[in-house]
Amino acid sequence: MFGKNVRVILKGQARESYLELKKREDKEAKTLLNSIERAISLLKENPQFGNPIKKELIPEEFKKLGIMNLYRMELSFFWRMLYSLEGNKIDIFVFILSIEDHKKYNKRFGYK
Repeated sequence: MFGKNVRVILKGQARESYLELKKREDKEAKTLLNSIERAISLLKENPQFGNPIKKELIPEEFKKLGIMNLYRMELSFFWRMLYSLEGNKIDIFVFILSIEDHKKYNKRFGYK
């Protein structure tokens, strides 16, 4: 799609969460991994598949990293995946920044 290569990269906390889930044997972890793999496939087809987060709602921790666009995708068990897009003439990079449960997601965005 978009006539460009779409490359998905797990960074920081997202990479840690993914690796932790891979170590687990329980049904929840397996379901979440399937959900993440499905989300990555969707992003490769359409990097803007997720819900855009308004610029003023982007958490400060991401803004400090120079992230000016942020998207959210819902995963199984009310988990969330946050990602950002960057691109050049050849590639679109999907940087997955966070994979977290609903409680951590709510805390990150200051929801009660």
